[in-house]
Amino acid sequence: MAKNKAQKKRKKSIIGILIAAFLLSAAVSGCGAADEPAQTYELSDFDAFFDKLIALWQAESMISWDMETGGAPEGAMDAKAKTIATISAESFAMGISDEMRNFFKTVEAAIENEGADQITRSTYRETKRNYDKQIVIPPDEYKAFSELTAITPVKWMEAREKNDYSIFAPYLQQVMDYQRNVVEYRKQAGMVYDHPYDAMLDDYEPGMTVEVLEEFFGELKAEIVPFLAELMAVAESADGKNIRNDFLDRQIPISVQKNTSELLMNTVGYDLNRGALRESAHPFTLGFGQTDVRITTRYNEDAFFASFYAVMHESGHAIYGQNVGKELEGTILDTGASLGLHESQSRFLENIVGRSQGFWEGIYDEFMRVTEGYYADISLQELYEAQNIVKPSFLRISADELTYSLHIMIRYEIEKMILSDPELTAEDLPALWNEKTQEYLGLTPGNYAEGILQDIHWSYGEFGYFPTYAIGNAYAAQIRDAMKEDFDLEAAARALDFATINGWLNERIHKYGALLETSEVMAQITDEGLSAKHYIDYLKNKYSELYGLQ
Repeated sequence: MAKNKAQKKRKKSIIGILIAAFLLSAAVSGCGAADEPAQTYELSDFDAFFDKLIALWQAESMISWDMETGGAPEGAMDAKAKTIATISAESFAMGISDEMRNFFKTVEAAIENEGADQITRSTYRETKRNYDKQIVIPPDEYKAFSELTAITPVKWMEAREKNDYSIFAPYLQQVMDYQRNVVEYRKQAGMVYDHPYDAMLDDYEPGMTVEVLEEFFGELKAEIVPFLAELMAVAESADGKNIRNDFLDRQIPISVQKNTSELLMNTVGYDLNRGALRESAHPFTLGFGQTDVRITTRYNEDAFFASFYAVMHESGHAIYGQNVGKELEGTILDTGASLGLHESQSRFLENIVGRSQGFWEGIYDEFMRVTEGYYADISLQELYEAQNIVKPSFLRISADELTYSLHIMIRYEIEKMILSDPELTAEDLPALWNEKTQEYLGLTPGNYAEGILQDIHWSYGEFGYFPTYAIGNAYAAQIRDAMKEDFDLEAAARALDFATINGWLNERIHKYGALLETSEVMAQITDEGLSAKHYIDYLKNKYSELYGLQ
C-alpha cells in the first residue's frame, strides 16, 4: 500500500514539471512576426504539421501508459516525467502557434470557396474550439493554476486519509476561484453562456447547457428518488424479495480473474490484435488511434466482480475507438465525439447488455468453466440478480445501476452552485454534500472520505466532468430503444451475438469518430435529443420486474 501511494504522488508531480515548459511554449508561440507579409497556403501544406502533432500526442500517451501500468522501471519515473514535459511543451506550442492560426485562415477561405471537405471542416472545428478556450487565459494565471493542481491532489489524498477536510479546503477554494475567473475570461472574449456553468460543461460535452440538464435531472429526480424509496420499502418488508449476494465477496484467485477477463474481451468483440489489457490503480482506456486502443483493470481477490465489470466497461470504450471509420485514421478525428457519447458505449456494454438476463444466460456455462468451480453452487438466476441488487451507498464508484445517476446529481448541483454563486466557499460544501446525499439516497455520510472527499476530480479543477456519466447512461438507454426497433437485443445478448450488436453501433455511432458532433450522431438515432424518459423507463421496468413491484 505504501508503495502504491508513493507511485501516485510521483505521478502527480509530473504536472509540476510541465508548468515551466507550458508557460515558456505559450510565451514563445505568442511572438509571431506580425510585420511579415501574408503568405498563401494550401490545405495540404498542413499535413506534416498535423502528423507531427498527432505523433507528439501518441508519444506522450505511450510514456504515460508505461508509467501507469508498471512498464517503466521505478527508477525511471523522474526521467520519464522530464521527457513528457518536453513533448507536452512542443505540442502545446503547436496548438496555439502561428502555423495553427494559418491553418484556421486557410480553412476559412476554403469554406468560403466551398473547397473544404468534411474531414477538414471537422478538424477545424475541434482545433479552433480548443484554441479559443486556451488563448483567453492570461499566462500567469495558467501557470499559477498548473502549480496549484500539482499540489491539490496530494492535499486531497492527505485530507482523505486523515479525515480532515480543513487540509484540502483552502486549495479547493483556489481551484473554485480560478474556474470562476475562466468563465469571466471567456465571456469577455465573446463566448456567450446563458449560465456560468455552461462554460465548464462545454469543455467535456460540447454544446451541453444547464438549461438542458435542468430538465434532464429534474425528470430523474422526480421519478427515480420516489421509485427508489418505494423499492427499498418493498425490499425491506417481510414479504420483500430476498436477493442473495453473499457470494459477491468470495476470494477468487487473480489467475481465475484474468482468465475471465480474456473470456469477456473475446466474447464482446474487443480486438486484442489492436488492443491490450494491463493492470492499473484505476481502470481506464487509452487510445492511440483505431489500430491501438488499450484498456486496464484492477484485480482484487475480494472483489472479483469489480474487475469483471471494469473489463466490460472499458471494452465498451475500446470497441468504440477501434471501429472509427478507416478514412479518419491518422487524423485528430480518430477518436470519440464527446465524453458523454463515449460513456454511453461503456455503460451500454457494462449495464444494459452485461447486467441483462440474456447475457448471463448466454455466458453462464463459459463463466462456470473459467471460474473453475468457485461459483458451482450459484445458479444462473442468483448470479443475474446479485449483479443488479439495489443498495444505496455512499460511494459513487460502487453504486448500483439504479442509484448511480443520483450520485451524479449531487455533484452536478453543487458544481452549478459553485459557478453561479461567488459567495459560496469551499467551507460550505461538506454540509451541502451531506444534505443532498440525504435527500437523494437517504444516507448521511459519517466521515469526509465517504462524503465530500470521495472523488479526486475537483482537485484537478474538473468541474463539468461528472454530468457526462449521467448523460452517457441516458444516451445508452436511447440507443437501446432504437436498437430494439431493428432486432431483438435480448436474444442477441443471449446468443452472445456481438457481431450484430457491434455492427449496429458501428454503423450508427462508431464509424463517425469525431467527424460529427454528438448531437449530429444522436440525431441519426433519435429525434428527441438528450432525454431522461428512455433511461427512467428502462430502470423502472427492469427493477420493478426484478423486485416484484406492480
